[in-house]
Amino acid sequence: MHQIDDMDVRILSQLQRDGTLSVDSLSERVNLSRNACWRRVKLMEERGLIKDRVAILDAEAAGCGLSVFIFVRAASHDAGWLKQFRDAVGAFPEIVGVYRTSGDLDYVLRARVSDVKAYDRLYQRLIAKVKLADVSASFVMEEIKETTQIPLSGLV
Repeated sequence: MHQIDDMDVRILSQLQRDGTLSVDSLSERVNLSRNACWRRVKLMEERGLIKDRVAILDAEAAGCGLSVFIFVRAASHDAGWLKQFRDAVGAFPEIVGVYRTSGDLDYVLRARVSDVKAYDRLYQRLIAKVKLADVSASFVMEEIKETTQIPLSGLV
């Protein structure tokens, strides 16, 4: 990774707020020439710091207003089970996050569905694909904070 400086942080901060900015607009916002700004963005893309630029949809408007955290205890801890589990959770577009955790639970999944019935259908399909020792879920009642912006203070 190349050395990140304050200018890179300013560029990243702007792109995290609005990934659709043109190079001209971005360079104006960070007070840098167009070509220098473009080179920095390209370098950060090549080095993997900028992974992608996407549109962030409103989940409610997209018909997936219910956010669910699914807590899983593994039925096994061997490589075959893990592959089966990864393949299963990867096949469901409703599952938007999968995290292996420490502590009593093995995995926490985050899903976006339309309602509780849609969650139940997801649950039924999941347990049909992979053996799980225990599954429980919590439905999000209120989203107080959700962001895709990561803190940049650790870069410089």
